[in-house]
Amino acid sequence: MLAVLSPGQGSQKPGFLTPWLDLSGTEARLREWSALAGVDLLHLGTAADADEIRDTARTQPLLVAAALLAAEHLPMDGVALTAGHSVGELGAAALAGVLSADAAITLAGVRGREMAAACALEPTGMAAVLGGDPDEVIAAIEANGLYPANRNGAGQIVAAGALDGLDKLAAAPPARVRVIRLQVAGAFHTPYMAPAETALAAEAAGITPADPARTLLSNLDGTAVDNGAAMVQRLVRQVTAPVRWDLCMRTLADLGVTGVIELPPAGTLAGLVKRELKGDGAPEIVTLNTPDDLPAARDLIARIGGRS
Repeated sequence: MLAVLSPGQGSQKPGFLTPWLDLSGTEARLREWSALAGVDLLHLGTAADADEIRDTARTQPLLVAAALLAAEHLPMDGVALTAGHSVGELGAAALAGVLSADAAITLAGVRGREMAAACALEPTGMAAVLGGDPDEVIAAIEANGLYPANRNGAGQIVAAGALDGLDKLAAAPPARVRVIRLQVAGAFHTPYMAPAETALAAEAAGITPADPARTLLSNLDGTAVDNGAAMVQRLVRQVTAPVRWDLCMRTLADLGVTGVIELPPAGTLAGLVKRELKGDGAPEIVTLNTPDDLPAARDLIARIGGRS
């Protein structure tokens, strides 16, 4: 079984879409989607610096656009499963047929703007908590009034909440733990994002989803969702709910996934999969970052996709 993964915020790099402009239709597609997203995706993907593409309002639609743009050049009929991390779920939902590409871009634009606005209401942040016993880490996070916003597996949990709570966690971490502050605007995937969830729900109410045409995993609990309307509800809920990427990877293993393609900007999710799904059953992985990687991705689909 072959899976295509769509990355989330933090994976972007300056100029990462520049090589894709060599492919016919790319510039026109980005301009079309820019109108839907309310940001200049062509500029952001090619000329913007790191600070500019760190802005949540810009980053989120940029990442969804990048994933969908690259997937247009893959034989997706051979792909059995899609999943995305955080905002990457919108791209995964589009690739599964739940949303149109235009709807996914539109929702990403609203999601990014509203989460950025929610971040401005109160000073909050996030920190990666690396290593240690997971139960002890969760207990320490909650003891400091924080939330486990991302459980990424491979010894990585992300804490989110008030800045003083993050400071206290860093000053007295659990045993064998490193705490690294993340350069983000606020506490994503926590109750602090409630206004953004409400705004996204209002926008999503105007969309008529379809049931997925392939297996689609949810960050909420790692399960495969077979109902389009239920998936849209989960996408909205995910704004304030923790990202359980650890459970998504467990489902990849349980389903016997033997091949993984990560869409651009690729590397983060591939690294987590490599560290978590090891041994004889480890999947073959292709990181798709430029058009030069398309032959390897197509070859993987041809070899593994046909056995899905």
